Amino acid sequence: EVQLQASGGGAVQAGESLRLSCAASGFTSADYGIGWFRQAPGKEREGVACISSADNIKRYAESVKGRFTISNGVAKNTVYLQMNSLKPDDTAVYYCAADLQGCSYFSLYTGNGYNYWGQGTLVTVSS
Repeated sequence: EVQLQASGGGAVQAGESLRLSCAASGFTSADYGIGWFRQAPGKEREGVACISSADNIKRYAESVKGRFTISNGVAKNTVYLQMNSLKPDDTAVYYCAADLQGCSYFSLYTGNGYNYWGQGTLVTVSS
């Protein structure tokens, strides 16, 4: 069974950086996508970024382009989300999730296909 665990959240000031980690396990194929999603209080869940394991395809939400970077870690099945120039609007619980079909804008935008989810990690950005 696919399992994911997100970590690395915390409280920072606006303009600072954080790096989130997602440790994934249980895949039976080498081709899958890992996505980061976030949900702020009172708001809908938003897809932030995704990456494919096989060919390193990356997709980003417009709201984080140029500030966030998703990457595959050296350690197998680890994905990082480097978040720079954080803003108060980035405050949310961040979740990592797996899509066995890979990484696409459609799945990132809708969440469709992400059938496996880790627990969230809270990111708080103060002004």
